[in-house]
Amino acid sequence: MVTHGATLPRARGVDTLAAGGIAVLSLAAATPPSWTARALADLDAVMIDHAHCEKKAAGTAVNLIFRYPQHAFLQRPLSALAREELSHFEQVLGHLEARGIALCAQRPAPYAGRLRKEIRTHEPARLVDTLLCCALIEARSCERLKLLGEALEEPALRRFYTGLVASEARHHGIYLELAEQLAPGEVRPRLRALAAHEARVLLEAPPLARLHA
Repeated sequence: MVTHGATLPRARGVDTLAAGGIAVLSLAAATPPSWTARALADLDAVMIDHAHCEKKAAGTAVNLIFRYPQHAFLQRPLSALAREELSHFEQVLGHLEARGIALCAQRPAPYAGRLRKEIRTHEPARLVDTLLCCALIEARSCERLKLLGEALEEPALRRFYTGLVASEARHHGIYLELAEQLAPGEVRPRLRALAAHEARVLLEAPPLARLHA
């Protein structure tokens, strides 16, 4: 339980959130209802942020391919993941255009930067932690896109966001499997520690209308 001045509801068990039959990492804390209300109140800002998140996710996967060419097992999965993230980016752009909204620069949430502060600096621990942080980001995205899809009344957007949940679950699984290939037997304890850190990061984040805030 996170208790830094306020509390988030505890997530349900281990690997309990399911999307399209794919089990998703149980996060250390569930998203509170206040996030959904904030997202619906400023949906345009959340969608712009979502577009930036998809673009950044593609960039992260490509960056790992370039940074670790010696790890052949990373190359094809991350290449496919990057392509899918860019496809999602294009889909979000389409929904923004349909709403008459232009993609623009936006103050980012500090979430990802603060999450990555716990990444160890020596290899291979650095790569393991990077992959696990990516898995946590995808798991949180999966949870929040599911919440958003369930709350939206506009049919096209509801279908779009609920349709993304299985992809986010799969992306989480890819990063987790890659970490386990690199460090079998070490991943679950480290994942629990990083998940607790991720929950604290969200609890301390400013209340912006963002996917990870």
